Amino acid sequence: MLLHRIITAVVLLAVLLPTLMSTAAWPFPVFVAVTMGAAGWEWARLNGWVGWRAGAYGAAVLLLGAVLYPLVRAQPAWVGLAGASWVLGGVVALRMGSLGWAALPSALRLVLGPCVLLPAAWALLTWKGMGLNALLSVLCLVWAADVLAYAAGRLWGRRKLAPTISPGKSWEGVAGGVVGVLAVALLWVTTIDPWLSEAHGLSVYGRLVAAWGWPMGALALLVLAALSVVGDLVESLIKRAAGAKDSSQLLPGHGGVLDRIDALLPVLPAALGLLWLALGGMA
Repeated sequence: MLLHRIITAVVLLAVLLPTLMSTAAWPFPVFVAVTMGAAGWEWARLNGWVGWRAGAYGAAVLLLGAVLYPLVRAQPAWVGLAGASWVLGGVVALRMGSLGWAALPSALRLVLGPCVLLPAAWALLTWKGMGLNALLSVLCLVWAADVLAYAAGRLWGRRKLAPTISPGKSWEGVAGGVVGVLAVALLWVTTIDPWLSEAHGLSVYGRLVAAWGWPMGALALLVLAALSVVGDLVESLIKRAAGAKDSSQLLPGHGGVLDRIDALLPVLPAALGLLWLALGGMA
């Protein structure tokens, strides 16, 4: 299993890094489109559609995202709506739990798929357009929250966060993830931004701190760290409702695409929404 995880991670990096570094405009959007199409296929399978219908659903998600992207680019206020929807929708989903999710009509769950997946895809493209430093910093925010939460939970986890949804998560783990995000933000603003910002744009941390100062900027980062946990838990309850351990086996040793991007789904658009709010609706 460990060997499979390592091989898959190496292959993913071998695909992702050239798309990030390419000077051509098309590789990264293609990568995002394929990722979201695969995530759409997994969403359909977790919510009652299999076989060719799941494949058609994934293709429809990809096509819908491409068609609507020019429209959302022209209306930057969508990021605020997407972020607020995750806050409210995440609370509702967690309160209903896996049994409540399974009780929803299959058609409604399928309609919600693009609403969950596409804002993250559009946000990814927007972050890339703001510079490589901006994109990497928002990705690392989620990765830091995840890794530090896992480490803190293993070391000190006692109080369960959501035992009926994800028994392994603890409040101590959440606290560790928050501390990790703030530590990464401090390191990035003081060390990495001065080195990369001129050539590759300012990080999400630097942008929030520049707009709001450290107290409000840190509060915004706490919100994003919390949303990363919400994204993880929402995907866990959907899998539990479907009786699935992983969203698929597309990534050997890692599960599926949704398993790897669940925490990113709310954070990517919400971070843009907070920045848009910080800049008075001008981001």
